[in-house]
Amino acid sequence: MQNPQFNPLMVQSDKTLLLDVHAPRAEECRNALIPFAELERSPEHLHTYRLTALSLWNARSAGFTADDAINVLHEFSRFEVPQSVCMWIEETSMRFGRLRLVPDEDCSPLSVKEEDKAEYLNLITDKMLIYKEISATKNMQKYLEPIGCKKNENGDPCEWRFRLLLTNRGTVKQALLSLGWPVKDEVPLKEGEALDVSLRTRTLSDNEPLKIRSYQKEAAESLVGDKGPGTGFGTIVLPCGAGKTIVGMVIMDMLKTNTLILTTNISAVHQWIDELIDKTNLTADQIGEYTGEHKCIKPVTVATYQVLTWCPKTEGPYPHFKIFRDNPWGLIIYDEVHLLPAPVFRVTAELQAVRRVGLTATLVREDGCQGHVFSLVGPKRYDVPWKELEATGWIAEAECIELRLDLDEEKEIEYAISTPHKKQRIASENSLKIDVVEKLVNRYTKDKILVIGQYLDQLHKISDRLKVPIITGKTPNVKRDEIFGKFRNGELRVLVVSKVANFAIDLPDASMAIQVSGTFGSRQEEAQRLGRILRPKERLSRFITLITRGTLEEEFGANRQKFLAEQGYTYRMVSAVEDIPDYLESDNDS
Repeated sequence: MQNPQFNPLMVQSDKTLLLDVHAPRAEECRNALIPFAELERSPEHLHTYRLTALSLWNARSAGFTADDAINVLHEFSRFEVPQSVCMWIEETSMRFGRLRLVPDEDCSPLSVKEEDKAEYLNLITDKMLIYKEISATKNMQKYLEPIGCKKNENGDPCEWRFRLLLTNRGTVKQALLSLGWPVKDEVPLKEGEALDVSLRTRTLSDNEPLKIRSYQKEAAESLVGDKGPGTGFGTIVLPCGAGKTIVGMVIMDMLKTNTLILTTNISAVHQWIDELIDKTNLTADQIGEYTGEHKCIKPVTVATYQVLTWCPKTEGPYPHFKIFRDNPWGLIIYDEVHLLPAPVFRVTAELQAVRRVGLTATLVREDGCQGHVFSLVGPKRYDVPWKELEATGWIAEAECIELRLDLDEEKEIEYAISTPHKKQRIASENSLKIDVVEKLVNRYTKDKILVIGQYLDQLHKISDRLKVPIITGKTPNVKRDEIFGKFRNGELRVLVVSKVANFAIDLPDASMAIQVSGTFGSRQEEAQRLGRILRPKERLSRFITLITRGTLEEEFGANRQKFLAEQGYTYRMVSAVEDIPDYLESDNDS
């Protein structure tokens, strides 16, 4: 039996977990923590995880119990696990399921007409104290009406109930989560209009067999379940390149209903449409595009978040929200759900009777709205470690490198006296980065390379230096799709892209990403940019970030390192351009 002194984990009474990355079972422990703990810090030797209520409730919703979590801590802990932590896990986990949302059973206390019965739901609890606490909460009084207790066959009180309007279903779940009471939603979902959609056995584009990977099938099944109460809604977390679009189509095949798909931009809309035609029996006549350019609603409609959140007046209504309400959807797919705009949360609060799935590579939201995703779209139903898929060959092996270079001497004084915001831009647009990009492009001639950045002036200079196309938010969609197509078919080897390419863009042959600037505080962005090069391929993928030494860019790099460590990646640092041959094997030398 393993001697505890060699175990990798140290559990502390403040609910932080320290992982010794050099211990023999560190990798095994990291994978075991993924379902129920959140990574906070990841320096060289000790990674810090934290147990949170939301992380435990996500775990519970996926069938991971309090005992499972406690057993993981005991198995990997180097020292005795504090009893207070185990008690907190048990008590916090028990909150999941204490409140259940069910169909309305008896309308008599409110004298509701029989024909209106379906417009009401019941919120029930088996604890009188919970009932009393919620009854006394002023914010809940406008949504919930107490209707007393239900007695068991012995005449003893066993359930306490509230009644609420069906239209307040999501709002109530969201409000109760903020009070520390996650709701287990057991109200059946409506079926929507039937649609004969099924996966092809062979793709239409190349007549190759369509193979559904085991984890893709498992992810879809975790959401659909038995189609009974408590199933049909939730979030699926898979790395970029793992085929989240395929998962969405498998769910469509299982449910066979009209489907609304929401995604990040027009290029992603077109990719979804192409994939649906290629891999399902749907025809172009059955698929509609709802964007700023076209507004066509069909049994399967693919729309952008941007068009839905367009509003002619600052405080006015969102005219395109009617697409949610006026059509018989049986399924809504939120692509890149971690980017779900705040206004859409308003309508997702209403759409609680529709089956829905959020697809994402990371549940991290920079606005802290993970709880909204949990309560309105659904809890995490499926997750798989990035490195696990890499080990099985489903996503590419990746090497992450931070290349640090000095600030251009002409900018040193300006940087020293600038505001923090201006300092970030000066460091990001360091002109010496252009030379480094050119050297990397010339050195790795066998790679298909994306140069990614945030500042357009910098990107245009790189595009001019390399004599390659650039795609920004101003690039017309037709031109954008044409350039992406040339990159996919091999006519282009290098492409410069702004942050518009962060999301939902399928460039399967890209094997190197050079990040010259970005929102370096954003783990979301890091996940998406790394994901651009993770499609399976024979070559090792390289993700290279250029950082200006001694500037704010170094501080922002801590978030990048945190994300990479969370996914199991290690990274190496190059201290100068001259050191590159010592760290990277040139393709030209092989």
